[in-house]
Amino acid sequence: MNMSELFFEFWNDRSTAVFILGRRVLTAVLIAVVGKLLIAAAGRIIKRAVAGKIKFDETLGSMLKLIITYLVIIICAIMILDVFGVNTTSLIAVLGAAGVAVGLALRDTLSNIAAGIILIFLRFYKKGDFIEFGSVMGTVREMDLFTTTLETADGVYISAPNSSVWGTPLKNYSRNPQRRMDLSVRISFDDSIDAAFQVMQDIITEEKRFLADPPPQILVQSPGDSSITILLRAWAFSDVYWTVYWEQTKGLKEKMEAAGLRIPYPRQDLAITGGIGRDDPEKRTS
Repeated sequence: MNMSELFFEFWNDRSTAVFILGRRVLTAVLIAVVGKLLIAAAGRIIKRAVAGKIKFDETLGSMLKLIITYLVIIICAIMILDVFGVNTTSLIAVLGAAGVAVGLALRDTLSNIAAGIILIFLRFYKKGDFIEFGSVMGTVREMDLFTTTLETADGVYISAPNSSVWGTPLKNYSRNPQRRMDLSVRISFDDSIDAAFQVMQDIITEEKRFLADPPPQILVQSPGDSSITILLRAWAFSDVYWTVYWEQTKGLKEKMEAAGLRIPYPRQDLAITGGIGRDDPEKRTS
């Protein structure tokens, strides 16, 4: 029997199975292609959103893209296995049991993932924000399911588990569009408070980056041991906050001294008392 006869005999016996297998393969390929197209479409939508057309956060966009990618892959894999006759119900049950076991073994890792998802969806901070939690302070550079990466003001790299960020009170210095700054200076008890107020008022008039609403305030704090503290409270936009703060702090001392006001050094008056000795002339006896 030659090769052609063998082929026709095989085709007569197995043609139905070949058609079924071919249909299944084509269906699996179609499912894979559709899944890939869905992932690509989701990526394009998220990219447009991050670019500003829908005002979407970059960190949230990266997280959503990752979640959608894995979700589509898992669904496509289950559908392809079902096409080839695999009992996916039992497979899902086995995967669920395995997931529980892995979850118990990786409690800390899963807590970081859960904290990361909560932080991203609640949007307590985003990439570029300056935040503080616990003893850590820095600018957010990246965030994923497990960690938040920050860079301190002096260029130090910090990688913090998401659970540590979620588990402590968090300060976001970039969240609000405006912040209040407190500029304080000490003057002597002998100096005029009105003169110090005038210096502060001149600063308010000259500094155009102070916001008019809420209006700046000039206050007298409680007198100290050797001085009186004058306080200027003013609001500025967050993006220029530190520039204004450092410039005004630098010039405040010079302006006070130019107005004839003294910035006293801390001092203490020490009184010494004691008994009169036997050599005191007023107590000598003749």
